[in-house]
Amino acid sequence: MTASVTTERDGRRGDGGALTESWDDPPPSAGGPVARALAPLRRLGRWLVEEVAADRERWVLWGPVGFGTGAALYFALHAEPPWWSGLAAVGGAAVLLIGLRRWLAAAILALAGLVVALGFLVAQAETARVAAPILTRELAGAEVTGRVMAVERRPGAVRLTLRDPTISRLNPEETPKAVRIRISDRHPPPAPGAMVRLRASLSPPAPPAEPGAFDFQRRAFFMGLGATGFSVGGAETIEAPPVTGWSRVAVWFEQARGHIAARVAATIADPVEASVTAALLNGEEFAIPDATMDAFRFSGLAHLLSISGLHVGIAAGILFYVVRALLALSPWIALRWPIKKIAALFGILSALAYTLLVGAPLPTVRSVLMTGMVMGAIMLDRDPLSMRLVAFAGLVTTALDPEGMLGPSFQMSFAAVVALIAVFERISEPMAVWRRGFGWFGQSLIYVGGIVLTSVIATLATLPFSLFHFQQIAFYGVLSNMIAIPITSFWVMPWSLVAYALFPFGWEAPAVIAMNWGDRAVIATAVFFAGLPWSSITVPAMPVGGFVAVVLGGLWLCGWTRPWRWLGLVAVLGGLASPALVARPDLLVSGDGKLVGVRTASGRLSLSAKSPGRTGETWLQRDGTPQAADSWPVSGGGADGRLSCDALGCVYRLHGRSASILRLPDALDDDCGATDAVIAAVSARGCRAPLVIDRWRLRREGAHALYVTPDGVRADSVRDHRGDRPWTASRP
Repeated sequence: MTASVTTERDGRRGDGGALTESWDDPPPSAGGPVARALAPLRRLGRWLVEEVAADRERWVLWGPVGFGTGAALYFALHAEPPWWSGLAAVGGAAVLLIGLRRWLAAAILALAGLVVALGFLVAQAETARVAAPILTRELAGAEVTGRVMAVERRPGAVRLTLRDPTISRLNPEETPKAVRIRISDRHPPPAPGAMVRLRASLSPPAPPAEPGAFDFQRRAFFMGLGATGFSVGGAETIEAPPVTGWSRVAVWFEQARGHIAARVAATIADPVEASVTAALLNGEEFAIPDATMDAFRFSGLAHLLSISGLHVGIAAGILFYVVRALLALSPWIALRWPIKKIAALFGILSALAYTLLVGAPLPTVRSVLMTGMVMGAIMLDRDPLSMRLVAFAGLVTTALDPEGMLGPSFQMSFAAVVALIAVFERISEPMAVWRRGFGWFGQSLIYVGGIVLTSVIATLATLPFSLFHFQQIAFYGVLSNMIAIPITSFWVMPWSLVAYALFPFGWEAPAVIAMNWGDRAVIATAVFFAGLPWSSITVPAMPVGGFVAVVLGGLWLCGWTRPWRWLGLVAVLGGLASPALVARPDLLVSGDGKLVGVRTASGRLSLSAKSPGRTGETWLQRDGTPQAADSWPVSGGGADGRLSCDALGCVYRLHGRSASILRLPDALDDDCGATDAVIAAVSARGCRAPLVIDRWRLRREGAHALYVTPDGVRADSVRDHRGDRPWTASRP
């Protein structure tokens, strides 16, 4: 029996560590039928161990994966675990690790459990840290007083975030820490940091539109928002002490963002171009009109408007080379000072300043961490680009905002970076050898080819996340990015840095105008590709299980270097195919019962309202259909015979079963005993139907998805899907 596994790698024998007792096959004469039957399993085990041992340099990359898995497990729970559960898991894993430290394979498993437990504990601790009251009922005409911490300019409106508000008709212990209120742009917006008073209608943060849809209620909980609403009047500024501490810094940057938006609007006459230019300078994309945002989204260029790693990396890189070039102009300084390291320090500072100016969104924080490590590696004379860099950034970003890990910004930005580094790890050396001897023309072709390859890799890497979160495919994303990214990199961002330098002196107009020329080209690119046939299509929502398979398969594919990494491709393809294996609901009911959707014989949804609002748009988007089927008949039968209506309500029939959708409560007596399910926006207590979804059930459980089968009608609610957690407090 051997105590280690030896592997062949690069023509040399190496010790892979004592991962197992022995995987040597027994001699043919040894053992009986059982031993011979287990021989293939032993060979498979030996192969797996050899692969793991040969890739031991990549083991560290799975630390952030385990940490994120622990956080994801916490959010997947249907009930809040005891406060001590995370500590107990970490302590138990640590004790197990100490006890098994002499057996490498067992110790590695115990270490993996410890990392997962740490992710669980950090997510649980973050939930406890941000916990604050959430509004549980609607308040009409409430008087709200609070300090303005954010001013978001939108088409026709301004959205204010008020911190530490006081709200009439709410006790202090019921009052949220922050509320978000929309006011008309007819009223002058208050300055950031001002104390204001206004009268507003407030509502709890919106729960998911259907089971499995985006959970804004959870995101608002971790943002500290306990209510949202609108005000028909303006905000009155009142006297209050000035802000202090870190809040003062946050207010200063918020004021700077407003100052930039105002100066850009004064310089650029076209409001669309001004909103895009301002978004790239201050991170506020809310003012961009919906039609322009759709053009960027359908053309695959929406990431250019969301301040992310691309912008931070370009800004830091430009300043790095500019500072280094300026210092090199002096031979005395160049020969005596470490100008490359000084330039790297300026790159770090520029990335930090840019992040604070644009409001520190999660992708920007990730990019700042990576940029800081790249520049730090330059200062320490180390290799600045590696997968370990991404792993460290992922670990820190997840620890800072565990819930943000579940969002598309985090996932898509990391997916693109991980895929790009994984590919260029394998092709950089061959490309360096291949490009030697090329002249300027050949180098130009290689550069263009690099842009094409980068666009293809990033598009393919982010495609599964776009399918899961947005149910959308932009077919011309590679082509549009080939045009827009060079314009952004070599024209827009350099001029933006010049504009930043000139804003304090009021001389920014020429730089903003020059920057806008590039923005105009990017907008034209987005509009052109969005207008092409089949520029974008929607597909049915991917189930969570399929999405998990894609993520784990992609990580497996990029995380290892040995041939077994290709097993991850099987999981990715299986996850991408999963939407075809999941049936969409036959009926959908909104959380307030005012909107109902039924599936027609064509497979499309028919909605009960002509203007379904955001809830209906979410249903159609997750259904993979851009438009609803014909609206409901006022009376009589629908086109396909499944739906029939009269003045009191409608009846949906499928597979010999029926569901009654009431318009008036007068139909309760007849329908409760005649149909398999009753859906009503009013109270239906006492109804004897097998399934009753009324006002009270909707208030407790949220939106419902119904599946009609020959055996009956099955219901799945938002509460069934996400359970009872601190951010899911149901209304009384």
